[in-house]
Amino acid sequence: MREIVEKLLKIEAELEKRKRGDALAAYNAGEKKHEKQLAFHRSQKRNRWVFGGNRTGKTECGAAECVWLALGIHPYRRNKPDVSGWVVSLSAQVQRDVAQKKVLKYLRRDRIAEIVMTSGRKDSPEDGVIDFIRVKNAFGGTSVIGFKSCDQGREKFQGASLDFVWFDEEPPKDIYEECRMRVLDRQGDIFGTMTPLKGLTFVYDEIFMNGRNDPEVWYEFMEWADNPHLPEGEIKLLESCMDEREQQSRRFGRFSSSEGLVYPEFDERVHVIEPFPIPPEWQDNISIDPGLNNPLSAHWYAVDYDDNVYVVYEHFEAGRDVDYHAAEIKRICGLLGWKRDYKGRVCALIDSAAKQHTLSGVKSVCELFYERDILVNPDVDKDLFSGIARVKSYLRRDNGLPDLYIFSGCVHLIRELKGYFWGSGDVPKKADDHALDELRYYLMSRPKKMPPEPEKTAVQKDKERKWRRLANARRRTEH
Repeated sequence: MREIVEKLLKIEAELEKRKRGDALAAYNAGEKKHEKQLAFHRSQKRNRWVFGGNRTGKTECGAAECVWLALGIHPYRRNKPDVSGWVVSLSAQVQRDVAQKKVLKYLRRDRIAEIVMTSGRKDSPEDGVIDFIRVKNAFGGTSVIGFKSCDQGREKFQGASLDFVWFDEEPPKDIYEECRMRVLDRQGDIFGTMTPLKGLTFVYDEIFMNGRNDPEVWYEFMEWADNPHLPEGEIKLLESCMDEREQQSRRFGRFSSSEGLVYPEFDERVHVIEPFPIPPEWQDNISIDPGLNNPLSAHWYAVDYDDNVYVVYEHFEAGRDVDYHAAEIKRICGLLGWKRDYKGRVCALIDSAAKQHTLSGVKSVCELFYERDILVNPDVDKDLFSGIARVKSYLRRDNGLPDLYIFSGCVHLIRELKGYFWGSGDVPKKADDHALDELRYYLMSRPKKMPPEPEKTAVQKDKERKWRRLANARRRTEH
């Protein structure tokens, strides 16, 4: 009874907050919480992005973040007085209909000191276009939330010094770069909420792929299932209106080219884990894709007692000879305490092309590795489509968890999985796939995963018992 009363009191308190127009106090305060919104707010990185489809809740968290920062009441970050920030939309009309509307929803009227309009009346700001809002900060000062639109051009984004910039949808690159300069001297934050409908743009390269290895970059994907307030019936209705390719962007918020990802099953938040000590009995094999002019890629693979595969270490380098690569492989094996044969040699898989003799040498790559105590096995299954299907089977989460995990230090393999696209002729684009090739070689070398046998029925079990009794009776008779 007490639990029921407490639950009713919580519901009543939440409804009372909404009646008073305090949407910010009610934001993510109910029993149903949007965990990915909270992950965004809790992150301490200075360049945060949410990639989400329609109705996933991405814009809500961007607006709430702005208002928290301006009021100086952010629950997870260090608050400051007299905060200055921008909300950047694609156009003035989109600003009015989306981002501006959300900010006004979360900003209580008694916290607004002044509204300055670009067009429309300030006593009805939701119907016009706002230039900026002065907000009463919790420290006693005044913060400013300014509104900008990308169609104004880069020049309109110069000169200011800011604490934050929120991009509601993807901006042009020149405006993004200009806004990064605006937060530089105050060590401010950039954050964006967007549906990636434009394909593989600079946001894909700089944020999702993190081509500059910026330690301040953070991102999250949101999909319909992440939004606890989206009814199941509406999800089914939205699904029926979109084909599979459109769902990748509008439902899951994923980047895609016109050809589509080869491994859409890969989710960095699920498949990439932090390193931990691997028991010696888990050590399985090393797989190598040789490349003397192209990068040589090698990974160390382990398997646990439940048949889960772990990619635990990476060697990836171009422009080096076999002497260098062999020495590095042996050094890493020493670092990991990796298993060797009775003569102290290392065993590994390698692309069968390594058996071929080059025009410039009398020995093959296999022979060169052998001479350096790396016993490479070139008998690998290189069937492309079977290999891709095998990788997909390990990435899929049929029972909630995948069968493949990658240590976070294997950055080249992670990057290739994220950026591997189908090309023309129904084959993947042949670029940046060295690590993926040797991942396929390794997984194809493992026994094929068989589906579990179906549970026997009561009738089948009864028949088996009768056959056992009959067989035992016959044996007794024979003796």
